[in-house]
Amino acid sequence: MDHSRYQFLGLEQRTDGVLIVTFDNPEKLNAVTPEGHRELVEIWPEIDASDEVRVVLLRGAGRAFSSGGSYDMIEGIVADTATHRTALKEARELVRNIIECSKPIVSAINGPAVGAGLAAALLADIPVAARSARILDGHTTIGVAAGDHAAVIWPLLIGMAKAKYHLLTNHPIDGEQAERMGLVARVVDDDQLEEFTEGLAAELASGAQEALRWTKHALNHWLRAAYPIFDASVAYEFLGFLGPDVSEGLAAVKEKRKPDFG
Repeated sequence: MDHSRYQFLGLEQRTDGVLIVTFDNPEKLNAVTPEGHRELVEIWPEIDASDEVRVVLLRGAGRAFSSGGSYDMIEGIVADTATHRTALKEARELVRNIIECSKPIVSAINGPAVGAGLAAALLADIPVAARSARILDGHTTIGVAAGDHAAVIWPLLIGMAKAKYHLLTNHPIDGEQAERMGLVARVVDDDQLEEFTEGLAAELASGAQEALRWTKHALNHWLRAAYPIFDASVAYEFLGFLGPDVSEGLAAVKEKRKPDFG
């Protein structure tokens, strides 16, 4: 893999076959920039094709996993048709590329995990959360439908009733709640997250790779079956970016106040 082509994502290839992929924008809680969004789309086919990579460990630098799309990214989607269409295409490819990546993915969720970053975290094959993690989808808060990954995987993981409750209200979920509901596979103490997930990734890297990959591929047919639902959710999300609510929603987030959608 050509590590130099990735700037938002930090890459560390270990000799045991574990590739550590790090959201690396800690000054802004690893907010996903337009360039970072593109990298997050493009990296998975490259990982899939790499003979060096057996397992991926996905994590965030500093005190957050990812706070979601940056303000610049969202404002660009709202203001410019070409940017809107590019982001729509990338949003579809992001989810599909993670699902189709044959290599097992472990995510280490610390602090806030929102939006596109959360999509990658929860689509990982084994998501692990720190107790203090703060998980929320975030879409309806800014006035757009819950697109990205949510309609594909939340009902499958936690059931329709809880999925609707959290996607409609955006009440945050901590690590313990997430494990109890089945949203993540494990919860660990904050100071154990790095050690636990690195150990888990190493364990997977030492396993029978074809068996692991074929098991993942077969299980992911549950997600592929939901592709029509996913496509609709992304279309409605990006339709929302053309409406009036998103301007008020984004302003409220930036001003740290409750939105007034009228």
